[in-house]
Amino acid sequence: MPQTVIRWLFDRLAEAPDRTALSVKKSGEFRPVTWRQLADDVVRLAAALAARGVGPQARVAQWSENRYEWIVTDFALHYLGAVHVPIHATLTATQALYQINHSGACWVFVSSAEMAQQLDQHAGRLESVPGWVVYEEKPLTIAGRTAQSWRQLLEGTEVRAIEPHAGSPSDLATILYTSGTTGEPKGVMLSQNNLVSNVEAVLSVLPQATDDVRLCFLPLSHIFARTCDLYTWLASGLVLALAESRATVLADAQAVRPTLINAVPYFYERLYRGLQEAGVGQQPQAVRQALGGRIRLLCGGGAALPAYLFDYYQQQECPIFQGYGLTESSPVISISTPTAYRRGASGKPIPGIEVRVADDGEILTRGPHVMLGYYRDEQATRQVIRDGWLYTGDYGKLDEDGFLYITGRKKEIIVTLGGKNVAPVLLESLLIQDPLIQQALVVGDERKYLAALIVPDFDHLRAWMDSQGRNAPGLPLEKMLQDEHVRREYRRRIDRQLAELSHYEQVARFVLLPRAFSIEQEEMTPKLSLRRDVICRHFAEEIEWMYSEEYEKSFPNSG
Repeated sequence: MPQTVIRWLFDRLAEAPDRTALSVKKSGEFRPVTWRQLADDVVRLAAALAARGVGPQARVAQWSENRYEWIVTDFALHYLGAVHVPIHATLTATQALYQINHSGACWVFVSSAEMAQQLDQHAGRLESVPGWVVYEEKPLTIAGRTAQSWRQLLEGTEVRAIEPHAGSPSDLATILYTSGTTGEPKGVMLSQNNLVSNVEAVLSVLPQATDDVRLCFLPLSHIFARTCDLYTWLASGLVLALAESRATVLADAQAVRPTLINAVPYFYERLYRGLQEAGVGQQPQAVRQALGGRIRLLCGGGAALPAYLFDYYQQQECPIFQGYGLTESSPVISISTPTAYRRGASGKPIPGIEVRVADDGEILTRGPHVMLGYYRDEQATRQVIRDGWLYTGDYGKLDEDGFLYITGRKKEIIVTLGGKNVAPVLLESLLIQDPLIQQALVVGDERKYLAALIVPDFDHLRAWMDSQGRNAPGLPLEKMLQDEHVRREYRRRIDRQLAELSHYEQVARFVLLPRAFSIEQEEMTPKLSLRRDVICRHFAEEIEWMYSEEYEKSFPNSG
């Protein structure tokens, strides 16, 4: 059998079928699942789907959060040679419908009754979907068809031995819709070889042992967790513990005591702030104890890691090994390791691939990790893959030792009216280090100066006002944000955070927003990146106001 993802499952069965593979939380407790139990469910589901006509290259969508059924479904589709189309659980029904329709999914797995009902409300916009499965037990109808429960599907089918699909490494394995900062999502096509080669390259520089425990809380529907949590676990044979939710990560860490964690900088920042607020942030081993006491490897990706977080975790003897990649590269392009990491760098390119920087500073990469292309979009494919090189859309540099540094996003670079290039992500990462600033978005493309939409950390702001004797508990939010003392304080803090940058990188004006940017408003991607076009559209009036004469009249002394 060729080396495909499902081959690793057979390897694990041959080695130790009764060893714990998964730790899954049920009724408040983590319970073990052996490799034999997992494989039995995978084959059972594969047989059930095969009996219903699902075969090689059939597209099957799954709209679900992380759960045991998600993993079984993914492996069953690999077993059949079908194409998995995972949909982020945080997306709206309209967004899910787009991916279901665009991919031509013949079957759809849905996590909850609520999700099923949302899809049914939009049934008129659904193209033909012969089969529906809902993980809950409630009898449901979607688009005029009865949705089977997970239990019905597995137990209502006569189990028969079916051979795994004798696929090829070049076979299409999955279509993942990117939730980028601009434009309609594109279906990234990844092959078996894309996935397998990326996992093997990662493990060659970051080996994992069977006595490791990996805590997974990033969405498996995203390629970061899919490759670096799910498939590295499958290839290595360690224990994968599924966190109950993002809100329970620290409690779950205490329960399973992981040795390995992958996370985005947002998680590391929240942990850092939480420890500081609890007054234990500077105690030795504070990070390790908060994560269960056994952590040996923290890895980061999905966004830039601020320097202050790098420094803090380094001081705590729990360094964050930052990597870089994108969905189109399966995803890992470069990765830091315990023997090769530097402040501000995203590690070195993984073995077996090429990375170079174009004349304009854009990072290009070539190798077995580069996607097959965008599904049903040859034009977009030709724009990003040229002569085998993937044009990442990110600016960067390689130093003399081969470390890769990301300096900005090509599509996010602001060019001011004076011709100055500004990377807003850098400014935003500096601004949110202040405890009174929860989120920030910097604008100024083709404008005379930069301005910022600032989301306050409302709890910290009220506490600061209380300390100033401003009677914050009884003050309406709108008045609080317009308060002269509040604005003056934010002006001071913004200037302080950007003090070491050049004059053209200073934020001249700002507005305090009464609510945070959110996934629900489609202002953030599932990995919590800002969708700049959506935010700018939602707050267009505030942005225009910051560039008007009325702003100066309203706040002559506050920026």
